Amino acid sequence: MVYHLSEKHSLISNWISELRDVSVQNDRMRFRRNLERIGEATAYEMSKQMTSTIRPTTTPLGIHNSKVLAEQPVLATILRAGLPLHQGFLNYFDKADNAFISAYRKHHADGSFEISIEYLSCPDLNNRILIVSDPMLATGASLVQTIQSITKNQTPKEIHIAVAIASKKGIETVENALGKNIPIWCGDIDDTLNDHSYIIPGLGDAGDLAFGTKMQS
Repeated sequence: MVYHLSEKHSLISNWISELRDVSVQNDRMRFRRNLERIGEATAYEMSKQMTSTIRPTTTPLGIHNSKVLAEQPVLATILRAGLPLHQGFLNYFDKADNAFISAYRKHHADGSFEISIEYLSCPDLNNRILIVSDPMLATGASLVQTIQSITKNQTPKEIHIAVAIASKKGIETVENALGKNIPIWCGDIDDTLNDHSYIIPGLGDAGDLAFGTKMQS
């Protein structure tokens, strides 16, 4: 189940355009803020599908039966690139528990790479809603391994995936590995990957653009 949030023009498509734009990318603060905005807007769209409950609210003039979320989700993200998008979700699901995982491409001399997971901090997920956010869904390998690691000994009742830009191949990989019943919320969707498994046209390395270049491991 794929939600393409830029399929029709919206503010998300404006922010995606700026994320892609090389003339804007040198402003790291704006890059991070646009990812944060996409997280906020996606959280709002997700909330429409979440279960609500009625809570009596005392006003200065009486009682109002207010419709509120029945529960807060658990928000998970992949360090470090996912932090701004994660913050956008946390701005809206402001009472949520949080999970963090370190998953990165460990490159080899022949140009190949494997996904290495070295750190995981996670609350109880059993029978809860889990939202996993990461700016880029390229091959899908890191996202699949992340979700498999987080849920290895726990069973959420729902899993949602949120990304700024996805490739069609990445979506296919996730659906083949995890099933098509997991909603994938995409700011935008691109057609192809290059020989280094980066999304084309994509936007480059989201982690580097948000936080600065890193040494390759």
